[in-house]
Amino acid sequence: MKLKIKFTGKILESWLNQIEKIVAQIALNQGCELYDLEFIGTGQGRTLRIFIDKEGGIGIEDCSNVSKGLNEVLEAREEIIPGGAYHLEVSSPGLDRVLKTKSHFEKVIGKKVYIQLMQNLGSLGAQEKSIQAMKKFEEELLSVIENNLVFKFKNEEVHVPMDKVDKAKLVFDMKQNLKKRP
Repeated sequence: MKLKIKFTGKILESWLNQIEKIVAQIALNQGCELYDLEFIGTGQGRTLRIFIDKEGGIGIEDCSNVSKGLNEVLEAREEIIPGGAYHLEVSSPGLDRVLKTKSHFEKVIGKKVYIQLMQNLGSLGAQEKSIQAMKKFEEELLSVIENNLVFKFKNEEVHVPMDKVDKAKLVFDMKQNLKKRP
């Protein structure tokens, strides 16, 4: 899992990797999966955010169980998270979830996503003049091929390398979700 952290350093990466493994196991024991994690803030305002997911969605009980399990481990091994006090938050990634990894994108194939690129579509090979200047768009994700996201604009299929995506999230579409209900 690729983590976006607000600051860097080998020590930070080391303990975050430990936390990631611990949380992944605890979430699995509760029938969930680790979706993402982030550590933000400084001093007394530090927060470790854990996002969990599962088929059918996450409930309050899932968050509570993962939080309790994680607290037990972290209290027993205080040295894992250096620097003293922090807040722990465990939640669902939400309906408009952030998309960072290949598996995140693969789970939303066929759904509309918001993409903000580091460069415009023309520099990524788009031929259609009307889309070449675009750096932000909302489109249905057709597929993920290797490390490329595939979208269709008018009659052109455009492959967007994942490493050129600055921000991405699922666009919650109430109409689309109502149609899928039995």
